[in-house]
Amino acid sequence: MISEVKRRSPSKGDLNAELDPAGLAASYEAGGATCLSVLTDVDHFGGSPADLQAARAGVEIPALRKDFTVSAHDVVDARLMGADCVLLIVAALDNSELADFHALAVEIGLDVLVETHDEAEVERALVADASLIGVNQRDLVTFEVDTDRAVRVASYLPDDAVKVAESGVQGPEDAAILRTAGYDAVLVGEALVRSGDPAAAVAALRAC
Repeated sequence: MISEVKRRSPSKGDLNAELDPAGLAASYEAGGATCLSVLTDVDHFGGSPADLQAARAGVEIPALRKDFTVSAHDVVDARLMGADCVLLIVAALDNSELADFHALAVEIGLDVLVETHDEAEVERALVADASLIGVNQRDLVTFEVDTDRAVRVASYLPDDAVKVAESGVQGPEDAAILRTAGYDAVLVGEALVRSGDPAAAVAALRAC
């Protein structure tokens, strides 16, 4: 259960612009979250490095820096911010960048969530030696969510990979479908931020 600290999104606007990152992270942990995802992009998501540092400081669970990682500097910055994991989006990188940034992240002690959208991107992730692979159900161009995407792509993910379904998870029913499809984790943001009781919302997803 990867629970996201997310103030806004390009497609939905403000979700909870005034949220307290530390308090929200603590609620997620209390509900049984096993990892945080914290937006640090300012322009599109209203996040910041300070959000990551505040959220991570108050909990024992690890944190993913959720941002557009497009250079080696971005990988190192994630480590300096206190993140435990960095996001690499296959669609945003060429094969050389993907492999180089993955290797750099591992070298400096970060886990790497490699995000894919289809079977071809899964193949590219595997060539880069990815072992933690996400399937994002949201189209990065149109922002539309295809709630069947992760199920379709699941069979292309190797058995020994840690499989994460991202976007479009609104409740326990969605999480149960993804678990049956073979996913080890779900990354959930909007539904938790807007829930009114993040700890209970996380616990409900964990119990599916």
